Amino acid sequence: MALGRTRRPARTIDYWPGFVDALSTMLLVITFLLSVFMLSQFFMSRDVSQKDNALSQLNRQIEQLTSLLSLERAGKADTQSSLASLQATLDSADQEKASLAAQLQGSAAAAGAAGAAADESARKLDAQSDVLSGAMARVDALNQQIAALRRQLAAIEAALSASESRDQEAQAKISDLGSRLNVALAQKVQELNRYRSDFFGRLREIIGNRPGIRVVGDRFVFESSVLFDSGQATVKPSAAPALDKLAAAAVDLEREIPPNIPWVLRVDGHTDRRPIASPLFKSNWDLSAERAIAVVQYLVSKGVDPQRLVAAGFGEFQPIDPGTSEEAMSRNRRIELKLTER
Repeated sequence: MALGRTRRPARTIDYWPGFVDALSTMLLVITFLLSVFMLSQFFMSRDVSQKDNALSQLNRQIEQLTSLLSLERAGKADTQSSLASLQATLDSADQEKASLAAQLQGSAAAAGAAGAAADESARKLDAQSDVLSGAMARVDALNQQIAALRRQLAAIEAALSASESRDQEAQAKISDLGSRLNVALAQKVQELNRYRSDFFGRLREIIGNRPGIRVVGDRFVFESSVLFDSGQATVKPSAAPALDKLAAAAVDLEREIPPNIPWVLRVDGHTDRRPIASPLFKSNWDLSAERAIAVVQYLVSKGVDPQRLVAAGFGEFQPIDPGTSEEAMSRNRRIELKLTER
């Protein structure tokens, strides 16, 4: 009887709806993260643009204040010259006043002595009286000139004090503007350092732990044997994958860094200390420069903006290993990449 019963079908679990829900949730999260990233990029670009405008205004204000300061200094020099001339005139007037006073005293003494001989000295007394009147008139005129000179001197001293006060205010404004400019420049350097860190982190992930490629300080270093044959400055075909990844990372970096940040990717060529023995190059300096230029030209052929690239040759004059072993020589033969300011 048990054999005659109909066997029930085995119950199966359908995982497909749960998988679809998980996939949908993941897509929503990715979409949300991309939206947040785009918004942050937009606000950051706007902030950098505003900072650049503020920096330009500060530079114009510094130029105006510098011009005003030059004019004030020129006026101050002229004022000091006029003050010295007026002081000399005042001293001369004081000397003339003293001389006239001495003459007046002498005239008075002569008039007293002449009183004993009135008949004989009448004419002399009249003459001395005329001289005395003239001397008194000259003394009065000199007193008026001295008073005018002193008023003029006081006005000049007041103008000089005001000029010095304005000079101090201008110096304080220039110092404040300089501090603001330094802060703005420091912010741009910090932004460039952040992009430099991101760029080298991305290169580490892309190139990995490939032999002959390493990071030394703030530079990405390729051993020359990875890119070139001995004594040659033509990029080897086997180096193309690594340089292609480098070019792609540089192109992405161009899109990410705001255009107002002056940056370049500098490619430095280095050799060991042994003299070059090739008819193609006159010196190690020539070889290092040609290798740096070859890397730059390869990056340009892969879409990197030439304005963001610099090629430099250092020959054997910047070794990273002072030793004379073959291993030290190999370490010194290298191509270095550095993200830096223009």
